[in-house]
Amino acid sequence: MTHELSNPSFHPAGEQPPVEGKGPPQGVILDSFSGPVLVEWDTEAALTPLGQLPFFIDFLKAAGLFDAFVADCPLRYTSRTRRKTRCVGTAMLSMLSGHKRYAHIAALRCDSVLPELLGMNKIVSEDAVRRAFAAIDEDDGAVWLRRHLDYCSAPLLAEPWILDIDTTVKPLYGHQEGAVIGYNPKKPGRPSHSYHTYSMAGVRLVLDVDVVAGNEHTSKHFAPGLWALLDRIPRDLCHLCCVATAGSATSRSCAKRNSAAWPISSSCD
Repeated sequence: MTHELSNPSFHPAGEQPPVEGKGPPQGVILDSFSGPVLVEWDTEAALTPLGQLPFFIDFLKAAGLFDAFVADCPLRYTSRTRRKTRCVGTAMLSMLSGHKRYAHIAALRCDSVLPELLGMNKIVSEDAVRRAFAAIDEDDGAVWLRRHLDYCSAPLLAEPWILDIDTTVKPLYGHQEGAVIGYNPKKPGRPSHSYHTYSMAGVRLVLDVDVVAGNEHTSKHFAPGLWALLDRIPRDLCHLCCVATAGSATSRSCAKRNSAAWPISSSCD
């Protein structure tokens, strides 16, 4: 008896067709505030963190979010209305590039592509952005930002979700407003800020953030911001379960909010 072993078949042939070589990816045409642009991939060029910005700008243009964001900005100029677009656009591009300080805006000053995608003729200086935002009233600026943040997150609140509350201590170096000594486990004795973050658990979508002094890290300090966030949510979208981590909720606060007909389930232990 003989066996044919020349071409053994260990795996039966499947139904998936063979992958066809299509070469390098083709370019795509995206919309921008200066008109359509062609985005192509260069497999030999160095990787850049700004390569995805044209796609995000296309999303902003299609959804009309950037135009509405600039139009509602409480900046007031008596002439040259495009200055507001340049200031807001420069700040947005800086944040999307991962910058954390005004001084980092200087890294974008020589970029001639990104401002054109937003319909701007240039990137303004860090001093111009700082002066512009310093002229905005704090309450007006908070209302402006929260209005547009709520507009983007409101469609997701129609489903049951969990509100997660987290407090982060950020050590500070230098003289900044609200830099006081408080609870700071990593840098004891160092002034800090406390960040009270309200986010949608699971998807980690941030709904609001309160930046307060370093010694305002307890539940009684984040409670006003929490209730203000809940009051902004329409009652027909209040499929809400509020979960508080250990030591971050008080029975009195939860009882007060439950008395207002909000379906809140708190965990104080």
